[in-house]
Amino acid sequence: MDKLKKANLYRNELISINGKLVERYNKCLQKLGFTPTKLTSFSIDGMGWSSEIAAEKKENFYLNNGEANTHAIIITPKQKGIALYNPFHSFDKEIMKTVFRKHGDAINDITRDAAICLDFDQNIDTFYQPLDVLKYKDIIIKFHLINNLDEAKAAQLKLIETFHKDANFIDEGLHQQLLASAKKYGDLRTRVLELEPVKFTTDSFYTKAFGGVFVLRDFVKPILIFENEATYKEAIHDTLYDVLMYHISHKELIDRLLSYDVIEFDLEEEVNGKRYSRIKKYIFSEFLKDTSHATKDILEDPILFKSYLNKIDISDRKKVMGLELFLEKKEISKTIKAKNILENDLFVALNKPHSSLKPSHQDLIWYLLVNIAPKDVLFLYWYDKEQFYAIFNTLNASVQDWVINTILNGF
Repeated sequence: MDKLKKANLYRNELISINGKLVERYNKCLQKLGFTPTKLTSFSIDGMGWSSEIAAEKKENFYLNNGEANTHAIIITPKQKGIALYNPFHSFDKEIMKTVFRKHGDAINDITRDAAICLDFDQNIDTFYQPLDVLKYKDIIIKFHLINNLDEAKAAQLKLIETFHKDANFIDEGLHQQLLASAKKYGDLRTRVLELEPVKFTTDSFYTKAFGGVFVLRDFVKPILIFENEATYKEAIHDTLYDVLMYHISHKELIDRLLSYDVIEFDLEEEVNGKRYSRIKKYIFSEFLKDTSHATKDILEDPILFKSYLNKIDISDRKKVMGLELFLEKKEISKTIKAKNILENDLFVALNKPHSSLKPSHQDLIWYLLVNIAPKDVLFLYWYDKEQFYAIFNTLNASVQDWVINTILNGF
């Protein structure tokens, strides 16, 4: 990952946490029912998730109380708008945006000397079966302050109210209570410490529950796409819901998504575009072995590209140049089908979210497509960084250089 770090492409938005902030973070962990970290410094993302703590606890989703109960920690207002590197749901980023939009000023105030624990309550205590994910609808985000600062404010205001009654201003015992409260918490009278719950309504989304499930609503029928085969096999026996169910590897899935206008493709438009160029080069790199030139140079230099294209096996050559070959054949026969000519990964990779979908749904479908066919390194980096990092580690050094250059230049 050193190359990605130098290029500022590896978890580059994380916030460093140390000193008193570690103590506050641990208090949040304990309030949420988790054990504190032993680390004295670490980094967090927009939800307060830390890769270092995940490694320490050997639990990637250490902020979850089961798959149905997720949490977040706000330790600093700097978390506003920064990336989420391990979200459990595709809508987690929108939830955090909503939270800061609603309570941004209060968060700035509270995090001067406290931290905020967030509980995402969707009225599901625990999951029992895969189709329980269909119960997701309204999520209520509830806020809890460490040290019960909101309760301390209420108690302080009660003391002040008592102080102003009758002749209580001469009560030395009351003086001491007020001083003790002010010394411990400061003057809480004008601080906004009660955060109203925030309601967030879900529509189509992805969740990592049950090994990963895409829930596509607002179509002819709801569509569930499972990443885990065992979960899919369990789910298809549930006849309670009228839904369509697929495993992510099913080839008929793409046909269904096309028929429902979830995705679309225009191959004649794509053939001259940057996205196809990236996909073609990445596929080509998979066939380049023991070359005399650096792979990066072969992929970026048109002369070297042609030279090595003619050196690889003809069957592999057809896979690399599949789209061009298809379009040539289509000129001869208009009835020829792309899916019957192109390699499946290439065909899937050339699809895109339907233009009629709203932006958040387009992002969700891009995430689905790069999971089915992770051939576009730029979109993979944009939409699924964890999978991108895993794949990047398997590439040879020269291909890694090409990938980094591709992302930095956006082509």
